[in-house]
Amino acid sequence: MKLIQLYGDRGLKIVKGEGQYVWDINGKKYIDMHTGIGVAFLGHRNKIVVDYLRRQMDQIITLSNSFSTPIKDEMVSMVDKIKPDNMDNIILLNSGTEAVEAALKTARKITGRKKIIAFKNAFHGRTSGSLSVTWNKKYREPFEPLVSPVEFLNFNDINELSKIDEQTAAVIVEPIQGESGVIPAKQDFMRALREVTEKVGALLIVDEVQAGFGRTGKVWAYQHYGIVPDLLTAGKAIGGGFPVSALFLPDWIAGKLEEGDHGSTFGGNPLAMAAVTAACKVLYDDKVPEQAYHKGELFMKILKDKLADLKSVKEIRGKGLMIGIDSRFPPATTLKVAQDNGVLVLKAGVTVIRLLPPYVISQDDMEVAANAIREGLLKTESQRVTS
Repeated sequence: MKLIQLYGDRGLKIVKGEGQYVWDINGKKYIDMHTGIGVAFLGHRNKIVVDYLRRQMDQIITLSNSFSTPIKDEMVSMVDKIKPDNMDNIILLNSGTEAVEAALKTARKITGRKKIIAFKNAFHGRTSGSLSVTWNKKYREPFEPLVSPVEFLNFNDINELSKIDEQTAAVIVEPIQGESGVIPAKQDFMRALREVTEKVGALLIVDEVQAGFGRTGKVWAYQHYGIVPDLLTAGKAIGGGFPVSALFLPDWIAGKLEEGDHGSTFGGNPLAMAAVTAACKVLYDDKVPEQAYHKGELFMKILKDKLADLKSVKEIRGKGLMIGIDSRFPPATTLKVAQDNGVLVLKAGVTVIRLLPPYVISQDDMEVAANAIREGLLKTESQRVTS
């Protein structure tokens, strides 16, 4: 029996994780800034999350949403403290792509329209609906025809927004495009987008599966822009490492959904509810967004100081602890050198080194990571000169 490997193999067998660190089978320790593509934002094996999961496993693990449980009541109360503005309703699912699917379906039902607007270089998932609003043709073309009609506009281009019309059911946008290179949306673009969608009666879906839940220095990344979306998708970090996602929605939309409009066998199971409860408790009690903001500012400064003289670095950008180093060359060598030096990072787009560290990262960790990345970039520059 072989397990199909759909992601590139990093050549490591990881056996343990704790906080911001993981260890391989040989006992080597790594600073983890990969974090399962942002999942372990609260740190590996966060004590509160582990305690909640253990307690729930001693009670009941699997239960249909048709039944209620004490953990459901506790979760609803805890999520209420960190919910997006004006969104008093939540649907729990299993993965980010499922949350996007639910959002797209909801938008079509509520508006009675079909057309979806997305943006070039966006990534929203790999199931048929979410893939239809994902830009990269490498992901999309082998599986077309997908859900349609979908139109892609240029990201951060206000002039393009005139193409959003009364036939549009929804516009879906990432406040920071993660997969394509950690590209933040511009303030005026997001505000204009909100104005246009309200004018034509289209719903604005903000996809915060990667950027949300404190990582950017706000609980939700859209809060940097002074707007409020109609629907918000969340995932990755909201379960503290447990696979769970969510769609947040306001009363006026939730009230129009009916039994059977969406569903999931495992979505909102008791373990998922326990994980979300614990993760929200950590986020709230430990002031995680504030920590992410200040640590992100510090990390950005360290990286800029360490890498300022390198010709291969075009730009260092991001918000909070979602950072991209845009290089002039593909980052494979840098990723390998960093890993050899005990630092795990990942790529985004074609040339970007993506850093998604846990909020518990220390200044010493940042210094070590910046030095390792510098060594990798220097090696890349050297290889380019000699080739």
